Amino acid sequence: MRTEKGNTDMSTTTAPAIRVQGIQKSYKELHVLRGVDFEVAPGSIFALLGSNGAGKTTMIRILSTLLKQDAGTAVVAGSDVATDAFSVREAISLTGQFAAVDEILSGKENLVLVAKLRHLKNTDQIADDLLARFSLTEAGSRKVATYSGGMRRRLDIAMSLIGQPKVLFLDEPTTGLDPEARIEVWQVIKELATQGTTVLLTTQYLDEAEQLADRIAILHQGRIIANGTLGELKQLLPPATVEYVEKQPTLEEIFLALVGTGSKNNELSEDLS
Repeated sequence: MRTEKGNTDMSTTTAPAIRVQGIQKSYKELHVLRGVDFEVAPGSIFALLGSNGAGKTTMIRILSTLLKQDAGTAVVAGSDVATDAFSVREAISLTGQFAAVDEILSGKENLVLVAKLRHLKNTDQIADDLLARFSLTEAGSRKVATYSGGMRRRLDIAMSLIGQPKVLFLDEPTTGLDPEARIEVWQVIKELATQGTTVLLTTQYLDEAEQLADRIAILHQGRIIANGTLGELKQLLPPATVEYVEKQPTLEEIFLALVGTGSKNNELSEDLS
């Protein structure tokens, strides 16, 4: 269980939520995964970091039972992805790189539809609760076509939580989002882990992994070349020379100060205009 930023309490865990051992996958002569091993603790955020083509999405597809591995084993929520795919699917949810929402329907109608497909009762109440949880209540009756990118992604993740999955796979969840929307999604992911959901996310953004993950695995040319906490990964490099310099605001801090809400931010904008 995640207790605070960057820390996962392992004292009460008996088995990892995800265990991957020796996973291999090839497409003819192209070796995408070359023996991948890692474990993910329950209630933690695990980031699979790698450049385009490193094999991140292939790994997610195997763990979510959408693709068969050539060799190795993977166990998710206590079930083998190859021999007990049905049990795995009951325990997981997957959010792909692009929001899988129906733009013709409203936000609430999207949620109700998924709840009905899962044969759940009280679908209206489920939808209302999720809209409130993801700060979408006011937009719930609007067509999704009118939503911003961040709102669509929040709705997409909300739809993934219907049925209370134990494990959530997020494949590059902030691709194409603006800085504000990225931060909104980051906050949602942190809250999910705090509430006990195990999150495995893939990303090519270094800052995203740094902000969110309890543990980070770097996937390169089909192999895990490093796996640890951010602090452990930093120790792989020589200590940096200490220099005292004036701290300058980051571009992210400048952006949020200028576009954020509130009188203080408005005064700052006026001073700069």
